[in-house]
Amino acid sequence: MHGITRAQFLTGAIATGVGASALPANAAAPRRPFGLTYRGVGYEVADGETPYTSYNAQRMRHDLWTIRYALWASSVSVFGDGVERLRATAERAAQLGLHIWLQPRLGDRPENEILEHLAETGKAAERLRRQGARINLSVGCEFVLFVPGIVPGADALERIKNLLSGKYDRQQMQRRLDRFIRKAAAVGRSVFRGQISYAAAQDDHVDWRLFDIVGIDYYGYFNRHADYVRDLRQYRRFGKPVTIAECGSCTYKGAPQLGGMAWDAVDYNKDPQEVKRGLVRSEQTQARYIATMLSIFESMGFYSATVYEFITPDAPHLSQGRYDLDIASYGIVKPIWKSATNPGPHWHWEPKAAFMAIAKHYAQARWR
Repeated sequence: MHGITRAQFLTGAIATGVGASALPANAAAPRRPFGLTYRGVGYEVADGETPYTSYNAQRMRHDLWTIRYALWASSVSVFGDGVERLRATAERAAQLGLHIWLQPRLGDRPENEILEHLAETGKAAERLRRQGARINLSVGCEFVLFVPGIVPGADALERIKNLLSGKYDRQQMQRRLDRFIRKAAAVGRSVFRGQISYAAAQDDHVDWRLFDIVGIDYYGYFNRHADYVRDLRQYRRFGKPVTIAECGSCTYKGAPQLGGMAWDAVDYNKDPQEVKRGLVRSEQTQARYIATMLSIFESMGFYSATVYEFITPDAPHLSQGRYDLDIASYGIVKPIWKSATNPGPHWHWEPKAAFMAIAKHYAQARWR
């Protein structure tokens, strides 16, 4: 899958034109003259691969404090599964004065369970909104990959393979995606009275009339700033505010060019897992790409932008290059484990160059 971005493997579906919004192409989206309204980072709540790297409330509180006071973020995207984890994390973020995107991601489960999980998450978001929290609800992320039945495949990885190989019906995929997005939007509206959005792949066809804010997971790569602006301008045509729900890069040379597929850089069949040969770790590559994108989003006056993501606990940074799984991570901090196979109870993280670049950008924007 190297060399193909998430946007590229969905190109075939896009070519059909099925399900595109009927809104006029020249509609003018509301925008600020300059600068994002909210500047954030993504924070996942999920079970880890070891007891030590699973969700931990104490660690969460420390991480959110760091996001607010060391990273200078004004927003956090809380995503993952488990309504109680989502609620507790969002509640702590609200206490710290952060704006919140709350996004449930229960994947590879029956449709009704995913929608029930969304409903309960939305209720938690509504309670926080009524208590005064600045909070938006995102009904989900890239349903093509995470919701069974839209394209063939038992899990997201198998669905990606089928999309890449063309083993799916394009028009049927779009009909199923449209149907599920309508259901998710209806569920979100039924329980949450604030503004809602959805995190779409950057070339997805979505009926944005269902949502208040256009949400895009953006992993584009161009050589010139003007080309980014030209590419991003298309999301204004729906006449609504635009949020960059995700944007980031893995931590090796060439990763930005691979965008949303740069994570495919580890041989998971080996024990312990190994980074594929030929990759060169580069924190500066990650930092430069993120800093560039944040400046472009600012210049376009989007509603918000969220860097993906704060940490990937199960991708440790190790001095032995072939076991340095952090290379294939979008995290802006690097987990430091006891060994390649054992994090140990006292594992910790250290900031990457990207963390420093984001903190500089957000601090300057805060006082602009």
